[in-house]
Amino acid sequence: MTEDVKAINDGWAHISYEVHGSSTQTVALDRLAVQAEALVRRYPNQAEPLLWQGIVVSEQANRANIFHKLGLATRARDIIAHAYALNPRAGNGGAAMSLGVLYYKVPGSPIGFGDKDRANRLLREAVGLNPNGLDANYFYGDFLLDQGDKAGARAYLQKALRAPSDPTRPAWDAGRRREVQALLAQAR
Repeated sequence: MTEDVKAINDGWAHISYEVHGSSTQTVALDRLAVQAEALVRRYPNQAEPLLWQGIVVSEQANRANIFHKLGLATRARDIIAHAYALNPRAGNGGAAMSLGVLYYKVPGSPIGFGDKDRANRLLREAVGLNPNGLDANYFYGDFLLDQGDKAGARAYLQKALRAPSDPTRPAWDAGRRREVQALLAQAR
């Protein structure tokens, strides 16, 4: 299962950081979503495959047109919430982190998005589970910047840059570090 999950993870990183063109990325994400769904069927009630399926669906929501965004974001939230319910520590805090990101990135709605308090709690939980993690510190820094706390954002973003690099995930590692640098420039 670990290798199968890594294949989805690597596919997501490749699409996010190395594939160019919105329509090309959309087609690639649609194919990856089918693979992620098959992975979840192969390993039922396992948190890691669910987490990565939710991350892929979340990325689809991020790139979708206005008519499909909320439906995909809701689906991603439900999938990741299921992963979180199975194992709150899934993905070294990735389930908590991914839920937190959805709660602050998706605009407020009657179905719970836009809940900054819930986002803060989940993102802090993710940092607690993975205190030196690149993603956990990046997303908490992004959240703090979004809330207007530039000093707090800088502290977490700098910590993200100090995270050990991951030679097994080069596309993600390099891409995420570029995103951290870009946010750090905004937090000055």
